[in-house]
Amino acid sequence: MANNVFDLAELRKLIDEQAVVPPRPPEETPVEHEALTFPPVTLAEDAELARTIPMVPLVADAVRLAAWTGTRQVTPEGMLPEAAARAAVSELGLDASRLRLIWIVAVNTGLLQILAGQVSQGPLPPQLTVEATLEFWDGVVMDVLDRADEGLTGSVVVDGHLAEMLATIYSVRSGVAIANLARGILQSHEVACAPGQVEMRRLAAALPAELLEALALLAYCGLVEQTAAGRTALTPLGVWAIRRDLLREGHDAPTAAEVEVFADLSAIELVDALVKGSATQSAVAGWLERRPPEEAARDLIAIAADGTAGRRGAVGAILEELGPEAEAPVREALDRPLMRRYAASWLHIRDLDAPTLSPQDHTWIAVDSLAALMHLSGHAAGRLDTPEPGEELIKLIAEMPAVGHPDTIAVLDMIAGAHDDQAVVKAARKAAMKVRSLAHTKLD
Repeated sequence: MANNVFDLAELRKLIDEQAVVPPRPPEETPVEHEALTFPPVTLAEDAELARTIPMVPLVADAVRLAAWTGTRQVTPEGMLPEAAARAAVSELGLDASRLRLIWIVAVNTGLLQILAGQVSQGPLPPQLTVEATLEFWDGVVMDVLDRADEGLTGSVVVDGHLAEMLATIYSVRSGVAIANLARGILQSHEVACAPGQVEMRRLAAALPAELLEALALLAYCGLVEQTAAGRTALTPLGVWAIRRDLLREGHDAPTAAEVEVFADLSAIELVDALVKGSATQSAVAGWLERRPPEEAARDLIAIAADGTAGRRGAVGAILEELGPEAEAPVREALDRPLMRRYAASWLHIRDLDAPTLSPQDHTWIAVDSLAALMHLSGHAAGRLDTPEPGEELIKLIAEMPAVGHPDTIAVLDMIAGAHDDQAVVKAARKAAMKVRSLAHTKLD
């Protein structure tokens, strides 16, 4: 369906600001990038995680450095003086290249406290509660990831794609081969930076060694480990911390327990939970695993065919997860007026025989997607495809009165009330007046 309409992130933001869509709670504040859905994970028990945090090499070194430092003067930049830094490396057996990271972690997490140019020791993790120890660990990982902008791993390319790489490893619990990680980083770098062929060959030659060094540092930081099969996986502490970071970035990163509660819901209960935002797209996979694809598709289509645009949007997001095995009920939906366009698009995307959609059908789907925004919240709304602001939106608005969508007036009123482009507002009001006039004429 993404081929049939345009993309309207800006209008969705405006709609959110006007509270047309119910406002998200603070922890779900919209972010500028696309929100992604990650597979559910099983977390270790909090107490078990807290017990292992002091054993992380970076944490252990930060604790030792804090104890060794005691109370002393620091530089105006808040660092150890050069002579003291050399002594710390020598006496504690630290890697000199990692001393700055260790010091920053110790200071930022409160192991060391600086006041008026003097540093003194703060509370240690074993002295903290389980909850406070986990928050301490979260702070450690944030410090590590924040250093990527300053050259954490020594590889500009790895640092530039560090968050993406960790998210990839997070998604594959069995671990990822180093060669696949290197290939993914190179592909991302090529897309993002468009380096020439000579530069790409140089990076391809240098990256394997750089990646091994980077992974060694991440293992030192307690985030990754090597599996028995020689793959790179997140440690239990890494899973906990990277999930925290993904949630902060606005992504859908549930635990297995969070999605399990939705697996046995009826189709209508799941759809309504998606519409209300109490369930996210991550709940869908577990729900689909519990029922045959044809049965699931038939139940969902029945809901969408007689439901609101919001329910159609939620159903569409679920149907995206089904393959050709659901063809029969989707093909039957070609006879349902409110679902035929979606059914045709679903079949086309999977290279199955289906009727061709007309330009008016594309406009109808765009109106339906915008209408769904008045019902959906959270990640459900984020999955919809809606038109781009400006001239494309004005063109779409002019086409809306002719397609006969039941929510056309509501959509046009929503655009007129939410958009700050006066040309768009004027076009929406004019089109809404036209739809009302046509409706009045039909009644007469």
